[in-house]
Amino acid sequence: MSRVARLLWHFVVLEVRLYGALGRWVARRPAVPAGATAWGYSRLVTPVMWLWIFGSACEVPLAHVLVPWPGVRLALLVLGIWGLVWMIGMLASLKVYPHVADDDALTIRYGVFAALRVPWSAVAAVRYDDRDVEGFVRVLRPRATPAGTEVLVPVNDRVNVLLELAVPLAVRTSRGEVRAVALGIWADEPRELVAALREVVGTPA
Repeated sequence: MSRVARLLWHFVVLEVRLYGALGRWVARRPAVPAGATAWGYSRLVTPVMWLWIFGSACEVPLAHVLVPWPGVRLALLVLGIWGLVWMIGMLASLKVYPHVADDDALTIRYGVFAALRVPWSAVAAVRYDDRDVEGFVRVLRPRATPAGTEVLVPVNDRVNVLLELAVPLAVRTSRGEVRAVALGIWADEPRELVAALREVVGTPA
């Protein structure tokens, strides 16, 4: 398969998964297995995303009123509705795919865009670490440190929980596979998450 074909297939799969997330949100069926504990991370970006959604919703009738050419009007209508549904689907994916802690591992998520399963045996320590994250807009952001490579999964360019790993974890990013020695994530309730994870992995407060 060519690179262009792979890219197109990636976008098709992403589109389907966003619609699936929207369906889950409407049905109030978050992707949380029975017995697992969910930890949300969308609170920080929800108001901004609703503003984008509202703006997109306003553009659809405005384009219909302001554009005099029927063909262009129809094209803008289709694009406007598609963009509106896409953004609602993205917000839905952040809601229905939270971080999940089960008996075996913590699954770190960012909507339909990322899911990293971290076995409890691989976690050496957990701590609160609220900081801004620099860099390009990527879901998974590798960052070199003296101890090795951190992989950060920020929300609105911020993380607030750091997992130090006992053994490097292979993580596939847009820059290729890296061996992560630590993972930084954002959680809506970071101190509660840190306390809960410390109980599981047996690290002191």
